[in-house]
Amino acid sequence: MDVMLLVKAAVMGLVEGFTEFLPISSTGHLILAGSLLNFTGASAKVFEIAIQTGAMFAVVWEYRERLARTVSGITHDPVAQRFARNVLIAFIPAVVLGLSFGKAIKEKLFHPVPVAMAFIVGGLIILWVEARHRRRYGARDQAGDRHARVQTVDDMTAMDALKVGFIQCLALVPGTSRSGSTIIGGLLLGFSRKAAAEFSFYLGIPTLMGAGAYSVWKERAALSMADAPMFIVGLIFAFVSALICIRWLIRYVSSHDFTVFAWYRIVFGAIVLLTAYTGWVEWAA
Repeated sequence: MDVMLLVKAAVMGLVEGFTEFLPISSTGHLILAGSLLNFTGASAKVFEIAIQTGAMFAVVWEYRERLARTVSGITHDPVAQRFARNVLIAFIPAVVLGLSFGKAIKEKLFHPVPVAMAFIVGGLIILWVEARHRRRYGARDQAGDRHARVQTVDDMTAMDALKVGFIQCLALVPGTSRSGSTIIGGLLLGFSRKAAAEFSFYLGIPTLMGAGAYSVWKERAALSMADAPMFIVGLIFAFVSALICIRWLIRYVSSHDFTVFAWYRIVFGAIVLLTAYTGWVEWAA
């Protein structure tokens, strides 16, 4: 057993869990962290996708009561049926576009410099959306509670779900952030901050678990039982750190906006570009 490999897996799991649900791009951070740790190659790329499942198990655990009610009421409860329908509708665009363009995107854009550029562009978009939100609702109405058209996930229509689903597809570009695109997209569509964050959590369950299962199956020839400890460690650390992050984020959005994450993206992206341009850091492909 390679202890150093397990340490790298643990670090990658922490990076995944702490960044998956924040609008700062977990995929982008995993690519950059993998480059710094020299954690690259075919199995590493599958690992980066697979450990997202650990983060999704954190959502399942945190919202287990809501999910259990949905499953038990799927045949007779209109609220449960609408919720399940909306998650399914929002999930479909990512499946279609991901299967159609995922391979080309990975070949061209899964590299540190494109990720850094996406960090900066995404940060600027968040600043614009937050400025728009303040103009419309007032700086003191951070949660959007008094004005939100969609106050909770149960207020969503099928069209709302479809729009969020297409917005989520922007995250096929690494560095964009799946959570960021769905949460900020939700704000643009008139969601409250809590509704936007929670629907992003729920939508991540089929999206990322499906992507992880598909990636492992597709690349199964490149994996072996010797890789199992690495995957187990990564999944565990991703689960624990994601659970901490989810609970913190729900408290945070009740009284704060996402501006701090925008500036983080811009500064971090600029540092990566600067170090790549000057050669201070040898970013691996």
